[in-house]
Amino acid sequence: MDWPHDPDDEKGSEGMRKYGMAIIAKKVDEDEDFPLSAEEFVADHGDEPIRINHQRVVSLEEIFGHVEAEEFETIVDMHKKVGAAIREGGYWDYHPVGSDPEIKRA
Repeated sequence: MDWPHDPDDEKGSEGMRKYGMAIIAKKVDEDEDFPLSAEEFVADHGDEPIRINHQRVVSLEEIFGHVEAEEFETIVDMHKKVGAAIREGGYWDYHPVGSDPEIKRA
């Protein structure tokens, strides 16, 4: 996919130093952006790359395809709901908690 900027430059994952939620959280201002509409957030940032791990980059829109919330009240609320969507979408390859013994643990 052609990204609007390099997934690993300062606008992306900072040279592969940051992944997943760290990149998504940098796109919001905790004090000014909440409550935050998920639809508006995707409209503004949907085509931007999110580095999931050292091998995988997906669009923010792809991740938010698994988000069930229409709005986030706080940044903590956003972290919980987007984190659940990342797990639900199978983007993370390890799970620190869970009932499936086949899933790699942290």
